[in-house]
Amino acid sequence: MRASRSGPSSVDGMDTHSAPPSGGTALVVGATGISGAALCRRLVADGWRVLGLSRRSPSSVEGVEPVLADLTDAEALADSLASYAPTHVFLCAWARQETEEQNIEVNAGIVRDVLAAVRPAGSVRHVALVTGLKHYLGPFEAYGKGEMPDTPFHEDEERLPYPNFYYAQEDEVLAASERDGFTWSVHRAHTMVGRAVGNAMNMAQTLAAYAAICRETGRPFTFPGSQTQWDGLTDVTDADLLADQLAWAATEPAAADTAFNTANGDVFRWRWLWPRLAERLGVEWEGYADAPRPLEEQMVDAAEVWSVIARREGLVADDVDRVASWWHTDADLGREMECLTDQTRSRERGWTGYRSTLASFLDTVDALEAERVVPQVR
Repeated sequence: MRASRSGPSSVDGMDTHSAPPSGGTALVVGATGISGAALCRRLVADGWRVLGLSRRSPSSVEGVEPVLADLTDAEALADSLASYAPTHVFLCAWARQETEEQNIEVNAGIVRDVLAAVRPAGSVRHVALVTGLKHYLGPFEAYGKGEMPDTPFHEDEERLPYPNFYYAQEDEVLAASERDGFTWSVHRAHTMVGRAVGNAMNMAQTLAAYAAICRETGRPFTFPGSQTQWDGLTDVTDADLLADQLAWAATEPAAADTAFNTANGDVFRWRWLWPRLAERLGVEWEGYADAPRPLEEQMVDAAEVWSVIARREGLVADDVDRVASWWHTDADLGREMECLTDQTRSRERGWTGYRSTLASFLDTVDALEAERVVPQVR
């Protein structure tokens, strides 16, 4: 089954290209991650000068100038960025820690140190921060606990009474904006659909790897999550669509100094999507039955099986942990509450981006196969 859909770099329902601002230089922090890589592709296509900041390896996007630095080393950041004068900074990176206290210390520090490193040039006009729905659901330590806001989530919901590194990151951006005079935007993405080897928040890539292991072992493609997620309505965020919203907000005066939810604009039920995804991935499927069946339990032997598949098929990574994030997909699909986001604010301010979720998943699988991240379905 193949749905009629647009190409991997297009987004349904809008013109996805616009000219960069005069003298525009974009610094993408986390250029090799799922959102950062999509943003790099978008900005290069639009004609921006793009600096791709990452820790170990340069961006694979042609046209991105590599800037290598450890985000947790303030001195190294300052040295690496000293010769650049970015006009727009896109913060698309975070580093997961053991506790939320550590998440706050490290990830707020990343934002603070990046903005301090670019401050001497006096060139920054806009800073964009990518966060997510933990803004409304709470940190992993208190995920979905206590009293949650009603869905769909709105950007003006009061903060939850828990420490949250998203809040700390926002506060760092706002403080630097007041000090240095740039505009800002925050983009709260839902579950991301895209591609980036080594990224920890990548559902489509995780499910494609899961399906490959199911094909190899003859197991069914079993929905791992809760009955609430299987039966209820939800939405997700295409990484290319997020890139479009980031590029729009960076230069649109009506988007300045506010936060936006970012989701595809359609809604779906997993009981509808799961069989369609299974057909594309060439596996027999099973839905929810009696209790969740988490991927972390199903995939205890994944490392060995994936290594065999990767060597035989010539894949780019033979370490399954660089391709799949069982824990994160389990967290998203195991929720016991409905998760939907309201898109009114961005619509009223002029951004009308839309992406078919089915097309998003199918296009991503096509791209992952073409890039040899997952084996091709025969």
